[in-house]
Amino acid sequence: MDRDTLERQQIPIYFVAVLAAALGGLMAPSAAQGLELLVTPAIAVLMYAMFLQIPFLNLREGLGSKPFMAALLIANFILIPLLVWALTRVLTGHPAILVGALLVLLTPCIDYVVVFTHIGKGDSRLVLSATPILLLLQLALLPLYLGIMLSGVSGVVVSVGPFIEAFLALIVAPLILALITEALVKRSAAVKAWADAWAWLPVPAMAAVLIVVVGSQITPVVRDIERLAPVIPVYIVFLFLAPLVGALTARLFKLPAGAARAVTFSSSTRNSLVVLPLALALPEEIRGLAAAAVITQTLVELIGELIYIRAIPALLCRDRPGLARTTR
Repeated sequence: MDRDTLERQQIPIYFVAVLAAALGGLMAPSAAQGLELLVTPAIAVLMYAMFLQIPFLNLREGLGSKPFMAALLIANFILIPLLVWALTRVLTGHPAILVGALLVLLTPCIDYVVVFTHIGKGDSRLVLSATPILLLLQLALLPLYLGIMLSGVSGVVVSVGPFIEAFLALIVAPLILALITEALVKRSAAVKAWADAWAWLPVPAMAAVLIVVVGSQITPVVRDIERLAPVIPVYIVFLFLAPLVGALTARLFKLPAGAARAVTFSSSTRNSLVVLPLALALPEEIRGLAAAAVITQTLVELIGELIYIRAIPALLCRDRPGLARTTR
């Protein structure tokens, strides 16, 4: 199997990983619980593998597209947070679930969104090049959003410490290593061979993350499904409204179809894997249910992506004459 074949088979690989992890977690919950210790290291490895695929030394295409970046940032960091605030008001009586829902819905995805954008006929290169900006902004703004949206909600204390730790372990360390690797590729044959080998790993690394995340958390999700019931309608409504927000924002900026689909997929796909360690670092009395709420969103979203890859190009962001290229 070559890399192209592996990348084309990403979606079935991920669904098999989720199914296997769920079955394994339910059949052997004690053993699966130990996988929780691997969540942060597995995500760090995934981020390094993903960062190595981003040409950091040549990001002009994505970052130079001002209409695309404006639409992407307005959709993800102004309009989607307003939608999330409105949808989650029904959860104020469920503090743990509210925190989990806010963590996952306020953070745009930076990993498998690239895959779904590509399959959905969007410009995945634009999403990939915007990944560093999305990462930095979401981690910088998330504490602010939480402070505003959790004000007045009793029983919730969110410390900034876990955010700093997650930022350093999951973002800064892999990013620095990736930048060093990229800088040394042209100078060292050994480093080039290392980078070439890692080019095979984003898909297996993503599958591994899904296995440790779903495997370690599926038992709490099933056990607490009745307590999680209030958040499921919120996720389903978000599933349908978020693409409309992205598509309308893209239309406002008159983006071509490929860029419009990229904005729409980014607006609709959330960063559950990276925020899970934040949920697991919450106070003990709410961490379990908050983490279960995060994983529940992942399971809902993966089903939704199967709808997105057909509906977004066919219904929301159709090709329009005269806009064949990305507006700059």
